[in-house]
Amino acid sequence: MAELPASVRTALWVTHAWSGGTTLTRAIEQALPDIDHTQGLVEQVRLWHDLGESALLVALPGPGDVTGLPRTGPVAMAAAVEAGEALFVPALGGLLVPEYSTFGSEGARGHRIDWMAHDADPVPAHRIEALDHAQVERTLRRRMLTAVDELDAIGGSPWADELARDLVDDRLGTDWALPPSLPDRARKVIGLAATLSIAAGTGLESSGALSATHDHHRSSALRSLHRDAEAALADATNAACAAFAGWVPAR
Repeated sequence: MAELPASVRTALWVTHAWSGGTTLTRAIEQALPDIDHTQGLVEQVRLWHDLGESALLVALPGPGDVTGLPRTGPVAMAAAVEAGEALFVPALGGLLVPEYSTFGSEGARGHRIDWMAHDADPVPAHRIEALDHAQVERTLRRRMLTAVDELDAIGGSPWADELARDLVDDRLGTDWALPPSLPDRARKVIGLAATLSIAAGTGLESSGALSATHDHHRSSALRSLHRDAEAALADATNAACAAFAGWVPAR
């Protein structure tokens, strides 16, 4: 479960709680079991819900790509890009960006997230309602096949060893500890997108290049696949949150 970004897990579980699926406290525990302390999250999402928000959404921006991130100021945008993730609410507008740190002594290290609140513009609900898991999956699978062809043409190994293949085999078919009422199609697409993101990220961290030129082309193909997988993961998560919130029927 920990391989899923904290913001993805939190968006799904909190929106599930807001729909009556569980309590907010329980939702945070289920979303972040690998985090020992959080600051600034519960208070902010409770306020948003009290003010009428019914869905907590996620953005997974990256360098040069802030697609899906609500319009916000340069400081918030830079923080979200550096974190690679953020939570937001669409009606009121508002952003939460996680800052990760550790505490405690060697051998007894704890993990914490401080969620920093920022202003952001509202996002029209119809943009979220238009997201469809079937379309997200079709687009992602086409992109995956294109990436395979690109990497085959480049040659060499996208990964230095079989780690990524083992990872795919291990993760596909698991439930990623997602909310129990999540529809099967949503679960499938979120799992596929997350697996491809992790596999591409693993490839970028390994050394499978034959030369500097080869490494450039290989890394470029893997970065593109990683960004496409992250975009699909955010879209699939937000489509699921829209269904939890009752904006659209579960599809």
